[in-house]
Amino acid sequence: MKRVLFALLLALSAPAASLPVWAAPLEGTFADPALEARAHGLQRQLRCMVCQGQSIDESDAPLAQDLRKLVRAQIAQGRSDVQIKTYLRDRYGDFILMQPPVQPDTWLLWLTPLLVLGAGGLVAWAVIAKARKIPDSGEPA
Repeated sequence: MKRVLFALLLALSAPAASLPVWAAPLEGTFADPALEARAHGLQRQLRCMVCQGQSIDESDAPLAQDLRKLVRAQIAQGRSDVQIKTYLRDRYGDFILMQPPVQPDTWLLWLTPLLVLGAGGLVAWAVIAKARKIPDSGEPA
């Protein structure tokens, strides 16, 4: 009996699942999918100043919510992505960008991974060179 009831409910709900749904957009979202995608893309490029490891698109911090509203308001006013980023950089500094620009004051930030890799390679080379110089006595230790 349970199987028959389940099959009947499934059969009745199938036509409803195929109907189009016209829901009102959520508050704070754009009705235009292109603008919504642009907003999400821009929000992923901006760092949450509270969380610091998340973009404002991912963060639930109150500041991130305010920044999302600000970005969306500026998109609605017709500003370009570059204008919005410039506005936020002027207000919060380069740290707001998830990918800071390469300029003299960020060279150390960008070059540190290469410097660490190079230092590791030099240490490995020195250890290998020292190991080659030790004569092998042939006896187990």
